[in-house]
Amino acid sequence: MEERSHRALLALVLLLLFAVIVLQYVCPGTECRLLRLRALSPAAAAAAAGAGGDPYGAEDETPPRFVPRFNFSARDLLRRVDFNIKGDDLIVFLHIQKTGGTTFGRHLVRNIQLEQPCECRAGQKKCTCLRPGKRETWLFSRFSTGWSCGLHADWTELTNCVPALVDGKRELRPRPSR
Repeated sequence: MEERSHRALLALVLLLLFAVIVLQYVCPGTECRLLRLRALSPAAAAAAAGAGGDPYGAEDETPPRFVPRFNFSARDLLRRVDFNIKGDDLIVFLHIQKTGGTTFGRHLVRNIQLEQPCECRAGQKKCTCLRPGKRETWLFSRFSTGWSCGLHADWTELTNCVPALVDGKRELRPRPSR
């Protein structure tokens, strides 16, 4: 009888351990509602409602240490920029590491619907993104020009490197204002 109870207890412990592992797999991190037992209590719900649901609000109602600020206006966000692919306009993609830049860079060369889309060959990482009717690129990124300005070039490197590279590849004619 005692051996049977030990087996039942062991089975229960293994089941609990399995449930914890599955829960961590399905719901990793601290943002999971299933892992927050406090969130299920009525007192916690009332406190969240009183705080307005602000994730930066302190529980003891002290002023927040972090106040999100933006250095641009709503007008800046709604600004429209006309890009002339047939002219001399150039998109320079600044890849900031760990922000989804690789995925976005691939999207720029593979998925944008253009009059003349980028030509991507199987097995090659670089694509050819030429302007309609011209032999020059409209996109300066690692997926179109490679690492022309160095590996993960920052803003300073790009502003010094891109004009020299682009102007060096053009015929001799006046450089447009950028």
